[in-house]
Amino acid sequence: MPSLAKLNHWLAQIPDAPVALMLRVFPALVFWQSGQTKVDGFSIKDSTWFLFENEYALPLIPPELAAVLATVAEHLLPALLILGLLTRLSALGLLAMTAVIQTFVYPDAWSTHGLWAAPLLAVVARGPGLWSLDHRLGLDHGARG
Repeated sequence: MPSLAKLNHWLAQIPDAPVALMLRVFPALVFWQSGQTKVDGFSIKDSTWFLFENEYALPLIPPELAAVLATVAEHLLPALLILGLLTRLSALGLLAMTAVIQTFVYPDAWSTHGLWAAPLLAVVARGPGLWSLDHRLGLDHGARG
């Protein structure tokens, strides 16, 4: 049976690139899937307008604007995150959305929101990894193998 030090050494050999990719993809899919529930083709569903007027009521932002902004963000930011393009900014945007949802919409869902926030924060802090367009284009110099 290997010692804990040997096991830790072996586990430390896992490359950063696939880990960074998973940290980008899985929270992105949560937001993408949520965005898909808000649209029918290229139109925002009537049910989305209703939710933003009644259930998701946010302070300071009219529900019509909030519905459009959230729907666009839930499609654009996850796509950028998966591609690894403008990655840290995209992750930061989704992290901000998570904070708004936690604070104003579903304050009792902190464990779910924490599961979204943790990988997004890791991407903000550590970058997109080598398997990203940011790395290929030289836009993120903090990418690690």
